[in-house]
Amino acid sequence: MNNTYQIYLISDSTGETLDRIFLAIKAQFKNIDYKIHTFSFTRTENQILKILSEAEKFTNSVILYSIVDSSLAKYLANSSNDKNIPCFGVLGDLILSFSKLLNQKASHVPSGQHALNEEYYKRIEAIQFTMNHDDGNLVKEIKKSDIILLGVSRTSKTPTSIYLANKGFKTSNIPLVNEKSIPKVLKENPKITCVIGLNTEPERLVDIRKNRMNSLKESENKSYTDIENIRKEVDHAKNTFKKYNWPVIDVTRKSVEETAASVIKIYEIYKSND
Repeated sequence: MNNTYQIYLISDSTGETLDRIFLAIKAQFKNIDYKIHTFSFTRTENQILKILSEAEKFTNSVILYSIVDSSLAKYLANSSNDKNIPCFGVLGDLILSFSKLLNQKASHVPSGQHALNEEYYKRIEAIQFTMNHDDGNLVKEIKKSDIILLGVSRTSKTPTSIYLANKGFKTSNIPLVNEKSIPKVLKENPKITCVIGLNTEPERLVDIRKNRMNSLKESENKSYTDIENIRKEVDHAKNTFKKYNWPVIDVTRKSVEETAASVIKIYEIYKSND
């Protein structure tokens, strides 16, 4: 337990920013034992004192914080220093630098990124649209999509779509079983919107599908997990994408976040040529 770092993530908002930053930090170190302690909506000195009283019980406590109220952030930093607890702010210097660059004062209002503005409602609309257009549903409305993802089973179409929706993109995804599974409107007008194919290596797909079957506690579907059948599926998908001149992303070694980033790049190019 003494070698386990106690990571305290203290935020005056939801803590989403800190979660992502710590994930990025952690990825740079192979061997690190840690336990996360998350404290969201921390906006008073009393809350901070309670957190620090817990943190000082351990010898390996580390604090990361994102608090936009400068006086409260200073209080946390000073109090942590008094208790000899390493403490790192992730927004303060950036906000100050941008304030100087833009020649204007920051609002220092917590949860500013979660304001109920036009962008927020656009994102909610995109999420609703994407959930309704998952797995080939409502293909009659497909031309309303910002992005359409096509791919054989288990190529991360749904999680990628949901991630994109959270970025504000109305995303439809369609399972590619054979050419008949492609909506007629896409065949007639392949560039009706930004269509992207997702593909992967057959060997990797075998493992994913077998794990999927096991997680569902279903008896193995031989044709679904057979390597030769999967090779044919993947080759057919490649030929289909080539036939309609749709860009392709190989998701074999990509996380959902990486795949989504590649999708967005392709979308931006599509829009610039639109």
